[in-house]
Amino acid sequence: MGNIFFFGWEIALMETLQRVMPAWLMTAVSQLSVFGEEVALILILGLFYWGLDKKAGKYIGEIAIIGVLWNPMIKNVFCRRRPFMDNENIDLYRLIAPGADKYDVAAQGFSFPSGHSTNAASVYGGLARLKDSTAARVAAALIMLAVGFSRVAVGAHFPTDVICGWALGLFVVFFLPWFKKKLQNENLFYGILIATALPGLLYCRSEDYFAALGLLVGFVLAVKFEERFVNFENTRKPLEITLRLLGGGVIYVLCNTVLKRVFPAAEVMRTVRYAVVVFLLLGVYPMAFKALKRR
Repeated sequence: MGNIFFFGWEIALMETLQRVMPAWLMTAVSQLSVFGEEVALILILGLFYWGLDKKAGKYIGEIAIIGVLWNPMIKNVFCRRRPFMDNENIDLYRLIAPGADKYDVAAQGFSFPSGHSTNAASVYGGLARLKDSTAARVAAALIMLAVGFSRVAVGAHFPTDVICGWALGLFVVFFLPWFKKKLQNENLFYGILIATALPGLLYCRSEDYFAALGLLVGFVLAVKFEERFVNFENTRKPLEITLRLLGGGVIYVLCNTVLKRVFPAAEVMRTVRYAVVVFLLLGVYPMAFKALKRR
């Protein structure tokens, strides 16, 4: 299942990296992928939305979720197989879906463009644009490069997957705020974002698309619910931020554990599960902040 296409230099580069890098270095490099994965993104979103600046948190959530959503919509058009699947000299050192057969395309997903690279470019690039300083831009660029290099070195992506992942993430960073400002209507803005996602229902079959669709729906509902019924205040007190992050982490783990049992692994049910988790975390959970503040 899937398509095979690549440039010769990509295979040569990946084979060379895996041949010359010792095991300890490959292990260290593989950990750099964490910066483009779910846990890191949730921590960043929670730090801003629950703690430092709710408006900045919404901005980060918007660009992160749209990057996460548009990425699999593109992947399911090109259906590019991962490099280790058809090149015997390339191995996979960091499983995309732990526990599944690494040659199972349905479980490990398609390759083009790189989701980790899209996430890194959208979130850290978005933070750099928010901060608007040379130091922030340099830090964002270094993290993007580290994540991209990690994905190539571990055999999960071709270099062109990474380059196009960066391009998609940066496009979202610059396009989305401009588009939102142009519309000057948040409800219409969110409606259009959801409309751009719906065509994927016709052709996407990968789990990441249905999860991302749920993230978007849950995010929009949570933001509107919070504005109407909660309207919590941010804090810059380290202890309060830490407690809010810890509480959010516990709720995230519990919700995922419980809802995985409630909702089967079917495509639409996956969307519902992610929508419920995000709505509870960003819409309902902040009610606890106001209750604790009154006490």
